[in-house]
Amino acid sequence: MDVCLVIKERLQVLGVGQKDLAAATEVTESYISQLLTRKKLPPAPDRTDIYEKMGKFLKLSSGKLAQLAELQRREAMKRNFEDPPAPLFHEVRELVLRKCTPEKQQEIRAIFEKQAFGELERLVTQKLLDVIKRVAREELKSEKWLHSVARHSGRSYKQMRVTILEFLDTDVFHVSLENCVSFLDPLIESWEIDLSGFAMQIVLNRRLAPGHSRRFEFVERDPDLPSGGEPGLNAFLKDASLSGTVTQEDIEFLTQLRLKGKRPTPLYYYRELQNLRDPLHFRSVVGRTVDSEL
Repeated sequence: MDVCLVIKERLQVLGVGQKDLAAATEVTESYISQLLTRKKLPPAPDRTDIYEKMGKFLKLSSGKLAQLAELQRREAMKRNFEDPPAPLFHEVRELVLRKCTPEKQQEIRAIFEKQAFGELERLVTQKLLDVIKRVAREELKSEKWLHSVARHSGRSYKQMRVTILEFLDTDVFHVSLENCVSFLDPLIESWEIDLSGFAMQIVLNRRLAPGHSRRFEFVERDPDLPSGGEPGLNAFLKDASLSGTVTQEDIEFLTQLRLKGKRPTPLYYYRELQNLRDPLHFRSVVGRTVDSEL
C-alpha cells in the first residue's frame, strides 16, 4: 500500500476532502491532487514537514506516512536508475553564470561551455543548491519569511510552501528554471570560485537570507591541523612584539612545523624564528666547499 491509497482511505473514513487536507498542510489543493493522482512523487520525508501535518489531520500514527513515502521513493528510484534523465541546463546555466562575480565570469563560462554538463558546472550548481536549501529548510516554518519570499516572486503563501517543498526534494539533475527563479535568483547575491584550490565564496541576499556569506573549500589538510590554521602561529603573527621582523620565507618555514599531539604557543614560534636566524646553528656551505678542496 502506498501513500496515495492511505491518504484517500483516511479522507473517505473521516468524511473530508482534498481541500480540507490542503488547508491543514498549508499547501494548495492542486498540489494535493497531483500527489493523490501520482503525478508527483511524494517528497522525501527528511526534507519536508508535510507528513507530520497530514498525519495529525488524518489521525494516523506518527511516522506512518513518512515511512510509506520513503518506500515508494526507493521503488521509483530503482525504476529510474537504468535510465537517468538527461539534464536540461541552458536557462539554469545562464542564471548561475549571471550570479558569478564579473571578474571570474568569462573564465567560468569558457569552462562551462566546453562540456554540456561538466564536473565544474555540477559542483558549482550543487553547492549553490545546498546553500539555498539549507536556508529554505531553516526558514520553512517562518510565516514571515515565507510571505516575504512569496511577495518577491509574486506567489501566494500556500503556493510558496508548495514551491519550497518541491525545491527541497530536487537535486542538481532535476532542478528547474522555476526553482532557480524562485530561490537561486533572489537568495544568491553572487558567487566566485578559486580554481587552484576550489575554494568557493557564496554571498547571500541579506534581506532574505540570514548570514551574509558562506565559504567552502576543497583542499587537502593535515587531519591534526585546525581548520583556521595553528592557533599558536596565528597568535604569534598577530603579536608585533614577537613577529615584527618576520618575512614571508620565515612564515612558510614556521607553517610547515608540526608537533604531533601538541599545540605550540606563540613563544615557541618566536624561539624557532630566533634559532632559524642564529648563524651559530648553521654551517657555511661555501666554507665547507673550500675546506674540501684544500
